Amino acid sequence: MQGGEISPVELFLQAGPVVKAVIVMLVLSSLWCWIIIFEALWTLMRLRRAIKSEGAAKGRMGQVIGRIFATGREEAFEAQASPAESDRRTAITAAMKRRAQELIESSQRGLPNLAVIASVAPFVGLFGTVWGIMTSFAGIAAAKDTSLAVVAPGIAEALAATAIGLAAAIPAAFAYNRLAAAFGITGRALNRLIEDYGTRLARENTAVAPMRKKIA
Repeated sequence: MQGGEISPVELFLQAGPVVKAVIVMLVLSSLWCWIIIFEALWTLMRLRRAIKSEGAAKGRMGQVIGRIFATGREEAFEAQASPAESDRRTAITAAMKRRAQELIESSQRGLPNLAVIASVAPFVGLFGTVWGIMTSFAGIAAAKDTSLAVVAPGIAEALAATAIGLAAAIPAAFAYNRLAAAFGITGRALNRLIEDYGTRLARENTAVAPMRKKIA
């Protein structure tokens, strides 16, 4: 670290074993955070495309939306005995919304991990910093030299843990809030689509039911 330059690699190599372990843990947490973020964004994009196309989009999400509509059609067949259209619509939409809720929950299953990283990473980094400072002071006492040249490298190595902890926590906190809001909006859009589809199914059954009674 000559000339005031700070090299992350040198900081890591010169740190003690506990601080090294903390830094490795935080770096892995940061990588895991970005994997969750990109996976959630990709899932959200496919889900929105499938909702916009009303299940006609290709791929897994389109198939899942199609299965939700299939559940509504099955429930519509079962609800034909109900004379009231409102009762049929309620039963149909309730069946589809249960499947939709399962879809939304599975799509955002990684978000709680972002919340954990956002809340825990700064404290893990702070632990590494405190431990590193304690080790530095112990070394200073053993060397019996309190000059800044002796103190500064150890303090810098210790503070690196806090910096890495914040680097992991800040994107996790931001992504958690934004993705949770985005999934909430997408879930409401899916519910509106389900209600519209459920209304159509209930009206179709209302028109078909008298014909079936005549045939019977």
